[in-house]
Amino acid sequence: MVNEFRTQRPQWSPAPHDDTLEYATIEVPRDYADPGGERITLALSRRRATAPERRRGILLAVNGGPGGDWGHGRALPDKYAGTPLHEVYDLIGFDPRGTGASTPLHAEVTVPGAPFDSRPPDSAFAALAEDMRLREEACARAGGELRPHISTRNTARDMDVVRAALGEEKLTFVGYAYGAYVGAVYGSMFPEHLDRSVLDSCVNPDWTWREQFLWQGDAVQRNVDRWAAWTGERHGHFGLGTSAAEVLVTVEEVVTLLEGLSHGAQLRTLFDGAVGNRAADRGQWTELGILVGRLRETAGTGGDGAGDACRGLLSQQGTWRPGDSEGDLRCGVLEAITLEHAWPADLEVYYQDMRDFRKRFPYGYGVLRAQPWVGAFRAFEAPEPPTVITRDGYPAGLVVQADGDPMDHYAGGVAMAERLGHHLLTIEDSGEHEVYVLGGNPHVDALVHRYLVDGDLPPARTSCQGRTPRPDIPADAA
Repeated sequence: MVNEFRTQRPQWSPAPHDDTLEYATIEVPRDYADPGGERITLALSRRRATAPERRRGILLAVNGGPGGDWGHGRALPDKYAGTPLHEVYDLIGFDPRGTGASTPLHAEVTVPGAPFDSRPPDSAFAALAEDMRLREEACARAGGELRPHISTRNTARDMDVVRAALGEEKLTFVGYAYGAYVGAVYGSMFPEHLDRSVLDSCVNPDWTWREQFLWQGDAVQRNVDRWAAWTGERHGHFGLGTSAAEVLVTVEEVVTLLEGLSHGAQLRTLFDGAVGNRAADRGQWTELGILVGRLRETAGTGGDGAGDACRGLLSQQGTWRPGDSEGDLRCGVLEAITLEHAWPADLEVYYQDMRDFRKRFPYGYGVLRAQPWVGAFRAFEAPEPPTVITRDGYPAGLVVQADGDPMDHYAGGVAMAERLGHHLLTIEDSGEHEVYVLGGNPHVDALVHRYLVDGDLPPARTSCQGRTPRPDIPADAA
């Protein structure tokens, strides 16, 4: 009965705001093991090739998450409009199952009870775990029978139904972050239908979802270490120390000073976030060095107004907390997808990792990657195991990975390229994430355009510069 879905034909209609963009919906099985059962809807978009005489098929793109970046999958073709891709491909976007205008997977919003803290004490561990237990229960209540069928393998199956419904023998693919993993799974499951493929900001094909989370702590720290080394070479400018180690000692001195002020844990949490997040962006390295110096000076006064003054210096630094949302319901796809892999049920495993991360990876909220997740309290077992990533039957493609990507560790991109025999394009000395077209990096765009349009892969191991160079501040004289 799956053929019934493959032979449907979308009924396209112009978007209300743009008659060059078309929308349609198709149906797919909720459970591909029961194609005669419940159906769900996928929302599609299309921008037709502007040079139809040179058209070479469809290009389907999938954005990050998991969770579809807030349901903006149908908007991806807008990003490619006016590029060389638009000339030769019909640009196809879709909201993956559970997201956006497709049949949604909901979760009830829960309000965390544990304080947001970049270095939570052991006494807070139980409250953090309880927040995740309640979060999983809220996901289960709202997710119902759909939740076990929100999976990467089913998204790949949906992609193949989209391809067939559009009457295409093959598709060309671009995927970002989690979307890159979707593309690798699609190629493993449907190799005969995959043509050219670009996997941008990859997860590691050998890591579980918990391991993906944990390695983000190391990814953030790699950028912090690079910033500290650069700053140490410019002690005459910043006055924070003459080596990476000395600069990080100064950073920790600021941490101690902030903790001694009123609302010190909040200030320290903002500061830890600023160090990790700004170190990823080479364009903010100067500002980060100046911030550390000003906080050291301001917090060191210890006066009544020091806390407010430090808060003002950190006013541009936001906090991040998974699942914050407004309203009674939110998208529950992130939690469902991450339950594809088993998670430890023993909370002490998480607590030990949190103690370790609290010491080694405090910046950029590294401890959040180690704390209990909903998987520790999972309400369902995945109906099938994850796909073993292979390439057998489709052409070598391209992996795009920044060496300082703070979300998807560079090692993941290297491993994905090696596993699939893909060519690897490394963006050097860069904390970029989701780079091709979305990041505005002209060096990357030119190379990837050439591959997708003309079929010219860059050499197997190619490097290019990041979008944002390091600040033009000379190092101290030797």
